[in-house]
Amino acid sequence: MRFAYVGVLAFILVGTLWLEVLLRTRVFRRWLRLVLSLVPVAVIFCLWDLYAIASGHWNFDVARITGIYLPGNLPIDEVLFFLVVPLAGILALEGVRSAKRGRAGWEAGDEANSEGDAP
Repeated sequence: MRFAYVGVLAFILVGTLWLEVLLRTRVFRRWLRLVLSLVPVAVIFCLWDLYAIASGHWNFDVARITGIYLPGNLPIDEVLFFLVVPLAGILALEGVRSAKRGRAGWEAGDEANSEGDAP
């Protein structure tokens, strides 16, 4: 099924973009912070994929991707993956912070980590 990869990415976005509006996460308002979070991750993983593709360790099912390739035979779908999935993670974390009024995870005062130690 062509565009299956992009369909999964769209599903991920639909599952998290609403947090920006309903919980007022302000992820997109802090665009520089978002770019500084997403770009290094995407660059590192794209370089890793380029190496794996060139070495013959990694390939993609051409029946499930758009067929648009970047230099190095890297599908645009894969680059989108490296942007969409971290974005969804950031939106989810900021959604939790918004719901808990600014604190999430061990920051929220979890008894197991009351000394402020990370899990």
